[in-house]
Amino acid sequence: MFWTSYLLAVLALILAWPVPVLLSRAQWPARSPFTAMVLWQAIALAGGLSMIGAMLVYGLEPIGDNLIAGLKGLAGMVFNNEPTTALGFWHLFALSAAALLTAHLVFTLLLTYYKIERQRRRHRELLALLASPSDDGPGTVVINHDSPVAYCLPGGARSVTVLSDGLMAALEPAELRAVLIHENAHLSQRHDLLLWAFAAWRQALPWFPTTRLAQTAVNSLIEMLADDVALRTESKGTLIKAIAIVASGNSQPAIGAPALNAGGAVVEGNGVSATGGADSPRTTASRVSRLLSPQPPLTKGLRVLVLAASALLLAVPTALLIVPGLLG
Repeated sequence: MFWTSYLLAVLALILAWPVPVLLSRAQWPARSPFTAMVLWQAIALAGGLSMIGAMLVYGLEPIGDNLIAGLKGLAGMVFNNEPTTALGFWHLFALSAAALLTAHLVFTLLLTYYKIERQRRRHRELLALLASPSDDGPGTVVINHDSPVAYCLPGGARSVTVLSDGLMAALEPAELRAVLIHENAHLSQRHDLLLWAFAAWRQALPWFPTTRLAQTAVNSLIEMLADDVALRTESKGTLIKAIAIVASGNSQPAIGAPALNAGGAVVEGNGVSATGGADSPRTTASRVSRLLSPQPPLTKGLRVLVLAASALLLAVPTALLIVPGLLG
């Protein structure tokens, strides 16, 4: 497993820096946001798997020719009191680092979920006091707020879309439909789960610039995905006007509470967005530019190629970890 650990380390390094930087600067994701979203998820998962796997494989190298065999050998040492003389200092250090990093990532994921759920619960309590049901359908409520505000609050059967009086007064019926369709797309496509995962990744590894790039890119892509759903029934002009009107109210959080994105996390320094996500001015500008100057989607061949590359990113570290004797 000597070369396997080094290959995994190189792969982790590539996926931690140059690949995310290049992808964040690319123009094609706006043409096929779903495909780009799959690629971002593959980069995150493969990068984490390679990072932890490199340390595990190196640490287990003296007692197994692959990850499974090495773990069996390690279990024998731990539970059967077998001698650990085969493991040197650096092997034990690598195993400890892998265990700590894994625990840190899992703990951060769970802690982020807990914070999101707590924030959502508090927000629902405020809405129960200050919001009233809307005539626009079940799961939609209205708050008394002059600024144009719209966002969604995920929660399964308790999911709700929140509109303000100011928004309803500012939008034409078609524009209001576009906003509602957009918010419902966030809920039906469970964008909150994507935001939760990437928010946790950034919280766990805040010193990695790529975690910020990934979170920003994912926030933008989910907005584009929801825009595409709205465009199935509403015109581009209608959606652009709705985006602009709602963006004008993003500087004032509603109902005196922190703004929530689609994952339920606090959006520092921004109001709630028309999409339920962390719709920064840059993201809003990208969405409007995409609608004003539409580019053709990626061809089917290119989409298949990107999806195949995403699958390969996950398959390579997995194969290196579990295939006995691969690369020696």
